Formats: sequence, C-alpha cells, structure tokens
Amino acid sequence: MFPKRHWCDPSYWELFLSPVISWLSAGKRRYSRMSFSIKNRGGKDNPLLQYVLDHSMREHPVLKNLRLRTMEDPDNAMMVACEQSQFMANLAKLIKAKKAIEIGVYTGYNTLSIALALPDDGVMVACDISEDYANIGKTFWKEAEVEQKIDLRIQPAVATLDELLDAGQAETFDFVFIDADKVSYDAYYEKSLQLLRKGGIIAIDNVLWGGKVLSPSPDDAETVAIDKLNKKLNRDIRIILSMLTVADGLTLAIKL
Repeated sequence: MFPKRHWCDPSYWELFLSPVISWLSAGKRRYSRMSFSIKNRGGKDNPLLQYVLDHSMREHPVLKNLRLRTMEDPDNAMMVACEQSQFMANLAKLIKAKKAIEIGVYTGYNTLSIALALPDDGVMVACDISEDYANIGKTFWKEAEVEQKIDLRIQPAVATLDELLDAGQAETFDFVFIDADKVSYDAYYEKSLQLLRKGGIIAIDNVLWGGKVLSPSPDDAETVAIDKLNKKLNRDIRIILSMLTVADGLTLAIKL
C-alpha cells in the first residue's frame, strides 16, 4: 500500500523507499550501484530532492494549482511526479510531438503538462475508466486554454487504442505515456507501439514498483506483469530503450 504522500513531497521517499534501503543494506551488494538511496531521493533530513525541485521546476501556474488541488484528494499518490511530468513534456517538445496518448489520467495533471507542450493543433488522447477524477482536471484544462487539445475517452484503454487503430491512425502518434493498471501493461505497450511513428517515444511508469520487481511474488499479478514487461522490453529489437530511476522508475522506449 503506497503511503498517502506525494512524489513531490521529499518526505515521501523516506517512507516509500525505506523497505528497499533496508533490503539492500542487508548484504545484497549486487544492487548497490542502483540509485535507491534516501540521500539521492530526498527526505526530511536531506533536502537534496527539494533542491532539485527548487532549481529545475518551471511549473505553469495552472499546473501548480491543479497539483495543489490534487493534493487534497486522498488518493493523491497516484499523481505522476511533477519533475517526471516536466521531463516528459520536455521530451515531447524535443521530438516536436503533435499527437500524444495518455493511458491513465487520474486528475489530469500530466495530461495538462503534455497538452501545454503540444502545438495549437496538437491532440492528447486521454484514456481512463473514471470520469470522476478527470472532472477535477477539466476546469484547469479550460483555464490553461488547452481543453480543445484533449480528447478524453472514458472506457477501457484497450478499447480506445483499438478504435484508433481501426480508424487508420497506426504510426501517427509521437508520444505515449502508460500509467494505468499494471496487469494490462503489455497490451497497452503492444497497441501503443502500433500507433507510434518511428522515432516516437513510449514512456512507461512504475517500472520499479517500489522495488518489488527485485523479487516478484508469484501471486502478485501486478509485480509479475511489470517484471515480465521489463524483461521483454530489454530484448525487444523493435525499440531502443532506457530505464530511469526517476520517481518509481520510468522506461523510455523509442521505436525504430
């Protein structure tokens, strides 16, 4: 169960990673080079993460207001890390993305972040199964004047991806962010890869899953699914990739 704190709160990492730190310090030296370190992630007694946020975040005022509103929700730990969202928006700008897909919207913080990075005629297809959370973001999307870019589809994401493929939109999208139910990650990845153009990017969240991928329990379907996809991506000749230790782990898969 994730702590009821948020990625952008430095004290979150002290709680979230402490079990992993204890495991690593118990003699598992082959993982010692991984950056699962409280001193590298921030905490109450270490301001390094806060330093990173203070010296790198350029958060749009409406994004900030949406983040603060999201912090009022008891499930706010589901929100993407703000520094991660900014990083992905910068990637979208770097590849001159015009069409994007987000699988897993929550309150729409990252939806807004990416939409702001798209050109005026860009489109963000936002996939979720709950409109209740997405409704929180709609007011902020409108305030930021990007609501016309966001195509919110409330249904299982696989159905939306299939609709896009059936509509002849294969290989027309530039950027995809996957952050929804973990058991379906592989299905999301395969369909997203079909929709992605060559040189486009799929960003996959939670690939470290709180460290549980180090030793997946056979009866933990979510961890097994993430670990299986991580191994598959490492062998997938259709992409080049990097797995980053930002937040809860972020894989970037670039289509060849």
